[in-house]
Amino acid sequence: MADRLTVRQALAQAGVAPIDAQVLLAHVLRADRAWLIAHPTDALAHSQAEQFFALARQRRDGEPVAYLTGWREFWGLSLAVDRSVLIPRPETETLVECALRRLPADRPLGVLELGTGSGAIALAIAYERPRTEVLATDRSAAALVVARKNAERMKLANVRWLQSDWYADLPTGGARFELIASNPPYVAERDAHLREGDVRFEPRTALCAGVDGLDALRIIIRGARERLVEGGALVVEHGYDQAEAVRDLMLGAGFSDVESLRDLAGIPRVAAARAIVPP
Repeated sequence: MADRLTVRQALAQAGVAPIDAQVLLAHVLRADRAWLIAHPTDALAHSQAEQFFALARQRRDGEPVAYLTGWREFWGLSLAVDRSVLIPRPETETLVECALRRLPADRPLGVLELGTGSGAIALAIAYERPRTEVLATDRSAAALVVARKNAERMKLANVRWLQSDWYADLPTGGARFELIASNPPYVAERDAHLREGDVRFEPRTALCAGVDGLDALRIIIRGARERLVEGGALVVEHGYDQAEAVRDLMLGAGFSDVESLRDLAGIPRVAAARAIVPP
């Protein structure tokens, strides 16, 4: 039919960034972006065009692409996401890289991840270190539903899930871990960035942590040593301007060999340290 839009025409009329338009149209067509590039003159069904332009309108209103499609890629893994979880971001892959360098692949190890959300960090570690047992926690039952479904779809059996507010509901007297990892909330409550971009739609509890953004990091760092084996590692993500404060918190909690790592944009993003646990 002459009035049916082609792939090229639909993308041109979307009114959103080209990459966003491609992701949304690929989602509607159940294809990938490479297919769109190879089939620019293919015609869309009217129902497909309507669905695509409806999604484009939501995107113009600010709705994150990941929530519109229900998916986000992280560490090469396709993760289901919804509004109950923070959208995984490329900078958090710096944390995964840091954690993996501290986890030998040739022996079984225990890892604790705090505030797992969609399960992105836990699943990336479990995927890369199949001999490692990961315990991932979140205080949100809805987030854990998302994380569990991601693990089931990936057939990763070396992850366990626990609803817990940081360390509060961990078994007492349990085994210590070789590594604790967390990407906690670290945005200050009055930060102006909370009124911009995708974060307007993300769960506030996954973003904000007190007046200075450090409340969650204080809890995590303060409670980590007693749950780590001697020489175990703590690896956390933090805000762009928090590296020095997080370093001081780690040193004050008795950690050594504190290291700051930069993300791909050159911003200090991850802090890592080693635990010296008294007998």
